[in-house]
Amino acid sequence: MSNVRCNPTIETRAFAPRRWLPIALLTICMAHGATARAVSLATSVEQVQPKIVKIYGAGGVRGMENYQSGVVISPEGHVLTTFSHVLDTDYIDVVLADGRRLAAKLLGADPRLEVAVLKIDATGLPCFDLAKAANADAGTRILCVSNLCGIASGEEQASVQRGTIALRTQLEARRGVFDTPYHGPVYVLDATTNNSGAAGGALVTFHGELVGMLGKQLRNSLNNTWLNYAVPISELRQSVDDIRAGKFVAHRDAPPETKPERPLILASLGIVLVPDMLERTPPFIDRVQPGSPAAKAGVRPDDLILLVGERLVQSCKALSSEFERLNYDDPVKLTLLRGQQLIEVTLQSSDLPPATRKGQP
Repeated sequence: MSNVRCNPTIETRAFAPRRWLPIALLTICMAHGATARAVSLATSVEQVQPKIVKIYGAGGVRGMENYQSGVVISPEGHVLTTFSHVLDTDYIDVVLADGRRLAAKLLGADPRLEVAVLKIDATGLPCFDLAKAANADAGTRILCVSNLCGIASGEEQASVQRGTIALRTQLEARRGVFDTPYHGPVYVLDATTNNSGAAGGALVTFHGELVGMLGKQLRNSLNNTWLNYAVPISELRQSVDDIRAGKFVAHRDAPPETKPERPLILASLGIVLVPDMLERTPPFIDRVQPGSPAAKAGVRPDDLILLVGERLVQSCKALSSEFERLNYDDPVKLTLLRGQQLIEVTLQSSDLPPATRKGQP
Protein backbone atom coordinates (compact mmCIF):
# COMPACT_ATOMS: atom_id res chain seq x y z
CA MET A 1 0.00 0.00 0.00
CA SER A 2 1.13 3.53 -0.77
CA ASN A 3 2.11 6.15 1.76
CA VAL A 4 0.17 9.42 1.81
CA ARG A 5 2.06 12.47 3.01
CA CYS A 6 -0.27 14.98 4.65
CA ASN A 7 2.42 16.94 6.48
CA PRO A 8 6.17 17.23 5.97
CA THR A 9 6.64 15.49 9.35
CA ILE A 10 3.71 13.05 9.34
CA GLU A 11 3.06 10.02 7.19
CA THR A 12 -0.06 7.89 7.29
CA ARG A 13 -0.75 4.63 5.53
CA ALA A 14 -3.48 4.68 2.89
CA PHE A 15 -6.07 2.09 3.88
CA ALA A 16 -7.81 -0.22 1.44
CA PRO A 17 -10.93 1.47 0.03
CA ARG A 18 -14.10 0.86 2.05
CA ARG A 19 -17.44 0.10 0.53
CA TRP A 20 -20.12 2.70 -0.23
CA LEU A 21 -23.62 1.49 0.38
CA PRO A 22 -27.18 2.68 -0.11
CA ILE A 23 -29.07 2.71 3.17
CA ALA A 24 -30.81 -0.63 2.54
CA LEU A 25 -27.54 -2.48 1.89
CA LEU A 26 -25.89 -0.72 4.80
CA THR A 27 -28.60 -2.03 7.13
CA ILE A 28 -28.27 -5.59 5.76
CA CYS A 29 -24.50 -5.58 6.18
CA MET A 30 -24.79 -4.38 9.76
CA ALA A 31 -27.49 -6.94 10.56
CA HIS A 32 -25.02 -9.80 10.91
CA GLY A 33 -23.66 -8.08 14.05
CA ALA A 34 -25.65 -6.56 16.86
CA THR A 35 -29.21 -6.07 15.61
CA ALA A 36 -29.81 -3.14 17.93
CA ARG A 37 -26.74 -1.37 16.62
CA ALA A 38 -27.84 -1.95 13.02
CA VAL A 39 -31.25 -0.47 13.72
CA SER A 40 -29.67 2.50 15.48
CA LEU A 41 -27.30 3.09 12.57
CA ALA A 42 -30.12 2.88 10.04
CA THR A 43 -32.08 5.39 12.11
CA SER A 44 -29.11 7.77 12.10
CA VAL A 45 -28.83 7.55 8.32
CA GLU A 46 -32.56 8.18 7.92
CA GLN A 47 -32.20 11.31 10.04
CA VAL A 48 -29.23 12.58 8.02
CA GLN A 49 -30.64 11.96 4.53
CA PRO A 50 -33.16 14.88 4.52
CA LYS A 51 -30.30 17.26 5.37
CA ILE A 52 -28.25 16.34 2.27
CA VAL A 53 -28.83 18.06 -1.08
CA LYS A 54 -27.63 17.60 -4.65
CA ILE A 55 -26.18 20.72 -6.30
CA TYR A 56 -26.04 21.31 -10.07
CA GLY A 57 -24.30 24.18 -11.82
CA ALA A 58 -21.47 24.85 -14.25
CA GLY A 59 -19.42 22.04 -15.78
CA GLY A 60 -18.39 20.39 -18.99
CA VAL A 61 -15.03 22.11 -19.49
CA ARG A 62 -12.26 19.50 -19.81
CA GLY A 63 -14.64 16.86 -18.56
CA MET A 64 -15.43 18.60 -15.27
CA GLU A 65 -18.65 17.41 -13.71
CA ASN A 66 -21.51 19.85 -13.12
CA TYR A 67 -22.64 18.51 -9.75
CA GLN A 68 -21.57 18.28 -6.13
CA SER A 69 -23.12 17.80 -2.68
CA GLY A 70 -24.21 20.11 0.11
CA VAL A 71 -25.74 20.09 3.59
CA VAL A 72 -28.67 22.16 4.82
CA ILE A 73 -27.62 24.33 7.79
CA SER A 74 -30.77 26.35 8.49
CA PRO A 75 -34.54 25.81 8.28
CA GLU A 76 -34.64 28.87 5.98
CA GLY A 77 -32.64 27.19 3.23
CA HIS A 78 -28.96 28.00 3.82
CA VAL A 79 -26.77 25.30 2.27
CA LEU A 80 -23.12 24.66 3.10
CA THR A 81 -20.96 23.31 0.30
CA THR A 82 -17.48 23.52 -1.16
CA PHE A 83 -16.38 26.47 -3.31
CA SER A 84 -15.69 25.08 -6.79
CA HIS A 85 -16.20 25.58 -10.53
CA VAL A 86 -19.73 24.14 -10.17
CA LEU A 87 -20.81 27.41 -8.53
CA ASP A 88 -19.32 29.61 -11.26
CA THR A 89 -22.67 30.35 -12.85
CA ASP A 90 -25.83 32.36 -12.24
CA TYR A 91 -27.93 29.21 -12.62
CA ILE A 92 -27.46 26.88 -9.66
CA ASP A 93 -30.06 24.24 -8.81
CA VAL A 94 -30.43 22.47 -5.48
CA VAL A 95 -32.37 19.21 -5.32
CA LEU A 96 -33.76 18.35 -1.89
CA ALA A 97 -34.11 14.84 -0.51
CA ASP A 98 -37.84 14.88 -1.33
CA GLY A 99 -37.07 15.55 -5.00
CA ARG A 100 -37.91 19.27 -5.10
CA ARG A 101 -35.61 21.21 -7.45
CA LEU A 102 -35.11 24.83 -6.35
CA ALA A 103 -33.09 27.69 -7.80
CA ALA A 104 -30.22 28.72 -5.54
CA LYS A 105 -28.04 31.79 -5.37
CA LEU A 106 -24.47 31.95 -4.19
CA LEU A 107 -24.74 33.94 -0.98
CA GLY A 108 -20.97 34.15 -0.55
CA ALA A 109 -17.75 32.17 -0.41
CA ASP A 110 -14.41 32.15 1.34
CA PRO A 111 -11.85 30.82 -1.18
CA ARG A 112 -9.21 30.49 1.56
CA LEU A 113 -11.22 27.69 3.16
CA GLU A 114 -12.88 26.55 -0.09
CA VAL A 115 -16.26 26.99 1.57
CA ALA A 116 -19.45 28.50 0.12
CA VAL A 117 -22.98 29.16 1.30
CA LEU A 118 -26.00 28.94 -1.00
CA LYS A 119 -29.53 30.18 -0.31
CA ILE A 120 -32.73 28.58 -1.56
CA ASP A 121 -36.29 29.82 -1.11
CA ALA A 122 -37.63 27.30 1.41
CA THR A 123 -38.69 27.11 5.04
CA GLY A 124 -39.01 24.45 7.69
CA LEU A 125 -36.21 22.31 6.30
CA PRO A 126 -34.49 19.59 8.36
CA CYS A 127 -30.98 20.88 8.97
CA PHE A 128 -27.70 20.53 10.82
CA ASP A 129 -26.89 23.07 13.54
CA LEU A 130 -23.25 24.04 13.03
CA ALA A 131 -23.04 25.24 16.63
CA LYS A 132 -23.70 21.66 17.75
CA ALA A 133 -21.21 20.00 15.39
CA ALA A 134 -19.08 17.34 17.08
CA ASN A 135 -15.32 16.94 17.21
CA ALA A 136 -13.79 13.53 16.55
CA ASP A 137 -10.49 11.76 17.02
CA ALA A 138 -8.62 9.02 15.21
CA GLY A 139 -10.49 5.74 15.41
CA THR A 140 -13.96 7.32 15.40
CA ARG A 141 -16.31 5.35 13.17
CA ILE A 142 -18.03 7.62 10.70
CA LEU A 143 -20.46 7.81 7.79
CA CYS A 144 -19.85 9.84 4.64
CA VAL A 145 -23.11 10.96 3.03
CA SER A 146 -23.02 12.55 -0.42
CA ASN A 147 -24.15 12.34 -4.03
CA LEU A 148 -20.94 10.74 -5.19
CA CYS A 149 -20.76 10.00 -8.92
CA GLY A 150 -24.13 11.77 -9.38
CA ILE A 151 -26.03 8.54 -8.71
CA ALA A 152 -29.01 10.39 -7.21
CA SER A 153 -30.79 13.04 -9.28
CA GLY A 154 -34.21 13.44 -7.68
CA GLU A 155 -35.75 11.98 -4.55
CA GLU A 156 -33.27 9.09 -4.51
CA GLN A 157 -31.26 8.90 -1.32
CA ALA A 158 -27.68 10.07 -1.13
CA SER A 159 -24.96 7.41 -1.04
CA VAL A 160 -23.59 6.34 2.34
CA GLN A 161 -20.03 5.17 2.95
CA ARG A 162 -18.95 3.58 6.22
CA GLY A 163 -15.43 4.06 7.51
CA THR A 164 -13.13 5.34 10.22
CA ILE A 165 -11.16 8.51 10.87
CA ALA A 166 -7.57 7.40 10.35
CA LEU A 167 -6.12 10.52 11.94
CA ARG A 168 -6.56 14.24 12.33
CA THR A 169 -3.61 16.22 11.02
CA GLN A 170 -2.56 19.39 9.22
CA LEU A 171 -2.99 19.43 5.45
CA GLU A 172 0.21 21.08 4.29
CA ALA A 173 -0.37 21.09 0.55
CA ARG A 174 2.64 21.86 -1.56
CA ARG A 175 2.87 22.58 -5.26
CA GLY A 176 3.57 19.33 -7.08
CA VAL A 177 2.24 17.18 -4.21
CA PHE A 178 -1.24 18.18 -3.07
CA ASP A 179 -2.57 21.29 -4.82
CA THR A 180 -5.18 23.03 -2.70
CA PRO A 181 -5.59 26.57 -1.33
CA TYR A 182 -6.64 25.19 2.07
CA HIS A 183 -3.94 24.74 4.69
CA GLY A 184 -5.30 23.54 7.99
CA PRO A 185 -6.65 20.62 10.03
CA VAL A 186 -8.31 17.74 8.20
CA TYR A 187 -9.71 14.34 9.04
CA VAL A 188 -8.01 11.66 6.94
CA LEU A 189 -10.62 9.00 6.23
CA ASP A 190 -10.65 5.25 5.71
CA ALA A 191 -13.41 5.62 3.09
CA THR A 192 -13.20 6.40 -0.61
CA THR A 193 -14.67 9.89 -0.73
CA ASN A 194 -12.56 11.33 -3.57
CA ASN A 195 -15.22 10.64 -6.19
CA SER A 196 -16.90 13.19 -8.43
CA GLY A 197 -19.84 14.82 -6.67
CA ALA A 198 -18.87 13.84 -3.13
CA ALA A 199 -17.32 17.22 -2.29
CA GLY A 200 -19.52 19.25 0.03
CA GLY A 201 -21.14 16.18 1.54
CA ALA A 202 -21.44 15.43 5.25
CA LEU A 203 -19.09 13.54 7.53
CA VAL A 204 -21.17 12.32 10.48
CA THR A 205 -20.76 10.01 13.45
CA PHE A 206 -22.70 6.77 13.78
CA HIS A 207 -25.14 8.79 15.88
CA GLY A 208 -25.75 11.23 13.01
CA GLU A 209 -23.75 14.11 14.51
CA LEU A 210 -22.15 16.41 11.92
CA VAL A 211 -18.35 16.33 12.15
CA GLY A 212 -16.99 17.75 8.90
CA MET A 213 -17.51 18.62 5.24
CA LEU A 214 -16.09 16.26 2.62
CA GLY A 215 -13.24 17.87 0.69
CA LYS A 216 -12.68 18.12 -3.04
CA GLN A 217 -10.79 15.51 -5.03
CA LEU A 218 -7.12 15.70 -4.09
CA ARG A 219 -4.33 13.67 -5.64
CA ASN A 220 -0.65 13.38 -4.80
CA SER A 221 1.01 14.01 -8.17
CA LEU A 222 4.27 12.35 -7.05
CA ASN A 223 2.85 8.88 -6.41
CA ASN A 224 -0.70 9.13 -7.82
CA THR A 225 -2.25 8.57 -4.37
CA TRP A 226 -5.69 10.05 -3.73
CA LEU A 227 -6.40 11.60 -0.35
CA ASN A 228 -9.76 10.97 1.32
CA TYR A 229 -10.37 13.81 3.75
CA ALA A 230 -12.90 16.12 5.36
CA VAL A 231 -12.54 19.60 6.85
CA PRO A 232 -13.71 19.87 10.48
CA ILE A 233 -16.80 22.04 10.94
CA SER A 234 -14.96 23.89 13.69
CA GLU A 235 -12.63 25.30 11.00
CA LEU A 236 -15.55 26.45 8.82
CA ARG A 237 -18.04 27.77 11.37
CA GLN A 238 -16.66 31.32 11.67
CA SER A 239 -16.39 31.74 7.91
CA VAL A 240 -19.97 30.54 7.44
CA ASP A 241 -21.13 33.01 10.08
CA ASP A 242 -19.21 35.79 8.30
CA ILE A 243 -20.83 34.97 4.97
CA ARG A 244 -24.29 34.98 6.48
CA ALA A 245 -23.45 38.30 8.15
CA GLY A 246 -22.51 39.90 4.83
CA LYS A 247 -18.76 39.25 4.41
CA PHE A 248 -17.33 37.42 1.40
CA VAL A 249 -20.58 38.12 -0.42
CA ALA A 250 -21.03 37.99 -4.16
CA HIS A 251 -21.09 41.49 -5.66
CA ARG A 252 -24.61 41.25 -7.00
CA ASP A 253 -25.89 40.66 -3.45
CA ALA A 254 -24.02 43.54 -1.85
CA PRO A 255 -26.07 46.53 -0.68
CA PRO A 256 -25.79 49.69 -2.80
CA GLU A 257 -23.27 52.25 -1.67
CA THR A 258 -22.56 55.86 -2.59
CA LYS A 259 -19.80 56.00 -5.18
CA PRO A 260 -16.84 58.27 -4.43
CA GLU A 261 -16.21 61.33 -6.57
CA ARG A 262 -12.87 59.86 -7.65
CA PRO A 263 -13.23 56.07 -7.89
CA LEU A 264 -10.34 53.64 -8.11
CA ILE A 265 -9.52 52.17 -11.51
CA LEU A 266 -7.51 49.07 -12.35
CA ALA A 267 -5.21 50.98 -14.69
CA SER A 268 -3.99 53.12 -11.79
CA LEU A 269 -2.68 49.95 -10.14
CA GLY A 270 -1.02 48.71 -13.33
CA ILE A 271 -3.45 45.82 -13.89
CA VAL A 272 -4.89 44.93 -17.30
CA LEU A 273 -7.56 42.21 -17.34
CA VAL A 274 -8.20 39.70 -20.11
CA PRO A 275 -10.72 40.89 -22.75
CA ASP A 276 -14.25 40.81 -21.37
CA MET A 277 -15.83 38.66 -24.07
CA LEU A 278 -18.40 36.67 -22.10
CA GLU A 279 -21.25 37.42 -19.74
CA ARG A 280 -19.15 36.12 -16.85
CA THR A 281 -15.54 36.42 -18.03
CA PRO A 282 -13.38 35.43 -15.01
CA PRO A 283 -11.18 38.34 -13.86
CA PHE A 284 -7.83 36.92 -14.95
CA ILE A 285 -4.93 39.37 -15.20
CA ASP A 286 -3.63 39.70 -18.75
CA ARG A 287 -0.75 42.13 -18.18
CA VAL A 288 0.98 43.94 -15.35
CA GLN A 289 2.53 47.33 -16.16
CA PRO A 290 6.24 47.54 -15.26
CA GLY A 291 6.96 49.76 -12.26
CA SER A 292 3.32 49.82 -11.19
CA PRO A 293 2.04 49.05 -7.67
CA ALA A 294 0.89 45.65 -8.91
CA ALA A 295 4.34 44.85 -10.33
CA LYS A 296 6.06 45.91 -7.09
CA ALA A 297 3.72 43.67 -5.10
CA GLY A 298 4.56 40.65 -7.27
CA VAL A 299 1.25 40.40 -9.15
CA ARG A 300 1.64 38.32 -12.30
CA PRO A 301 -0.21 37.68 -15.55
CA ASP A 302 -2.69 34.78 -15.31
CA ASP A 303 -3.40 35.51 -11.62
CA LEU A 304 -7.14 35.26 -10.94
CA ILE A 305 -8.67 37.94 -8.71
CA LEU A 306 -11.06 36.29 -6.24
CA LEU A 307 -11.71 38.90 -3.56
CA VAL A 308 -11.63 42.67 -3.36
CA GLY A 309 -11.33 43.28 0.33
CA GLU A 310 -13.92 40.86 1.69
CA ARG A 311 -16.15 40.85 -1.37
CA LEU A 312 -16.27 37.99 -3.83
CA VAL A 313 -15.89 38.89 -7.51
CA GLN A 314 -16.64 36.31 -10.20
CA SER A 315 -16.37 38.31 -13.41
CA CYS A 316 -14.57 41.25 -15.01
CA LYS A 317 -17.79 43.28 -14.84
CA ALA A 318 -18.19 42.57 -11.13
CA LEU A 319 -14.58 43.55 -10.48
CA SER A 320 -14.91 46.86 -12.33
CA SER A 321 -18.15 47.61 -10.47
CA GLU A 322 -16.47 46.83 -7.16
CA PHE A 323 -13.64 49.25 -7.92
CA GLU A 324 -16.18 51.98 -8.59
CA ARG A 325 -17.09 51.79 -4.90
CA LEU A 326 -13.52 52.46 -3.77
CA ASN A 327 -11.79 55.80 -3.36
CA TYR A 328 -8.85 56.40 -5.67
CA ASP A 329 -6.41 57.17 -2.85
CA ASP A 330 -7.41 54.33 -0.53
CA PRO A 331 -5.45 51.08 -0.33
CA VAL A 332 -7.21 47.97 -1.65
CA LYS A 333 -6.59 44.36 -0.64
CA LEU A 334 -6.83 41.75 -3.38
CA THR A 335 -6.90 37.99 -2.92
CA LEU A 336 -5.43 36.23 -5.95
CA LEU A 337 -5.39 32.62 -7.05
CA ARG A 338 -2.13 31.58 -8.72
CA GLY A 339 -2.35 27.95 -9.76
CA GLN A 340 -3.73 26.57 -6.49
CA GLN A 341 -1.91 29.08 -4.27
CA LEU A 342 -3.79 31.94 -2.64
CA ILE A 343 -1.94 35.24 -2.45
CA GLU A 344 -3.02 38.45 -0.71
CA VAL A 345 -1.64 41.82 -1.79
CA THR A 346 -2.44 45.38 -0.75
CA LEU A 347 -2.10 48.01 -3.47
CA GLN A 348 -2.45 51.77 -3.51
CA SER A 349 -2.63 54.04 -6.53
CA SER A 350 -0.48 56.68 -4.84
CA ASP A 351 2.47 54.31 -5.29
CA LEU A 352 2.47 55.07 -9.02
CA PRO A 353 5.45 56.98 -10.38
CA PRO A 354 4.57 60.66 -11.02
CA ALA A 355 4.95 60.21 -14.79
CA THR A 356 2.46 57.34 -14.73
CA ARG A 357 -0.09 59.26 -12.67
CA LYS A 358 -0.36 62.06 -15.22
CA GLY A 359 -3.71 61.96 -16.93
CA GLN A 360 -5.29 59.77 -14.26
CA PRO A 361 -8.70 60.89 -13.04
